[in-house]
Amino acid sequence: MASSMLNGAEHLTLIREIAPKGLGFLGSDLHGRCFPKMTLVSYGSNSKSRRTLGPRCSSISSSRPSSQPRFIQHKKEAFWFYRFLSIVYDHVINPGHWTEDMRDDALEPADLSNRNMIVVDVGGGTGFTTLGIVKHVDAKNVTILDQSPHQLAKAKQKEPLKECKIIEGDAEDLPFPTDYADRYVSAGSIEYWPDPQRGIREAYRVLKLGGKACVIGPVYPTFWLSRFFADVWMLFPKEEEYIEWFTKAGFKDVQLKRIGPKWYRGVRRHGLIMGCSVTGVKPASGDSPLKLGPKEEDVKKPVNPFVFFLRFLLGVMAATYYVLVPIYMWIKDLIVPKGRPI
Repeated sequence: MASSMLNGAEHLTLIREIAPKGLGFLGSDLHGRCFPKMTLVSYGSNSKSRRTLGPRCSSISSSRPSSQPRFIQHKKEAFWFYRFLSIVYDHVINPGHWTEDMRDDALEPADLSNRNMIVVDVGGGTGFTTLGIVKHVDAKNVTILDQSPHQLAKAKQKEPLKECKIIEGDAEDLPFPTDYADRYVSAGSIEYWPDPQRGIREAYRVLKLGGKACVIGPVYPTFWLSRFFADVWMLFPKEEEYIEWFTKAGFKDVQLKRIGPKWYRGVRRHGLIMGCSVTGVKPASGDSPLKLGPKEEDVKKPVNPFVFFLRFLLGVMAATYYVLVPIYMWIKDLIVPKGRPI
C-alpha cells in the first residue's frame, strides 16, 4: 500500500472521483514487481459494508502490530525525546517533513470554515500546525494540548498563538467534556501513542454532533531498510489501519488524503513522517460506541533507568535515519531529470 505512488503528482493527494463508492486511485509498486490497483472507500453514513484498502500484490510485507511499541512510542520516552528535539524542531524537522504547503494541504479536509469554531489541536507541540489553524479560526477558540512542556513553551512564544489556550495533557485521556469541540486536529502525534485506537476514540468523544476529526501522520514504508528503522523507532501505520481505527471508533464519511514534500515526487517507499491526512465525521452525540479496557501504559510506573536509557539511545539512532532520508530525496530530486521517477 505505502509503496504506491501517484504518477506525475507533485503533491501526494487522492483525486476525488465522481463515483458512488468513494475515492479511487491507481498505484504502482516502486520495486517493479506488480502494478496493483487500489481503491480507498469513503465510508458514508449509508454504507452497508466495510471495505479495506490494500494492494492486490504479495510483494509488500506487513507492518509490526500497533500494539507492539517501538523505542520512542512510550510516553516517557517521547517526553525526553522532545525535551531535546524541541530546541531545533521548527528549524530541522519541519523543513524536511512538515512544510507550510504540506500543512495547509493536510488541513484542507478539516473544513475549518468558521472563525467561531471550537478547535482542539492534540499533540500540538510547538504550534506549527496551530499556525495553520488560526488562519481560519480565531485563536481564542483554539486549544493546544501536548504532553511536552518544552514543546508548548515554543508555542507560547509565537505571537499569532498568544490567545490560544495551551495546556499539558494526554491524547489518550483528553481533559475536555464530551461533545465539546467542532473540530479535532492532531498532526504528528499518533506515531507516539501506545494505543492509537484509544486516541481516536477520544477524538470521537470530545467532538460535537457533526464535528470532524482530522488526524495527520506517517505512512508505513516498503523499502526494507526504511521498514527496519520505522519498526524500531515509532509507529508508522498503514493507510488502511487509519481507516479501520476511525470506523471502529464510530466515525462516518471517513476519507484519506495523501500528503508529502514535493521533492519526493510521489515516492512513498521510505515512508513519510507526515504522509496522510485522515478525516471522519461524528454522526451522533455522546461517547464512542467502541468500548475499551483500561489504558495499557502507566506513565507513573517506575522504570529501570539503564533499560530506559538504552531504549532511548536506540530510538534516537533510528530517528537519525529519518532525518537523513528527506535530505537524500531532496538531493535525488535535484539530480534526476524532472519527469522521471525517483
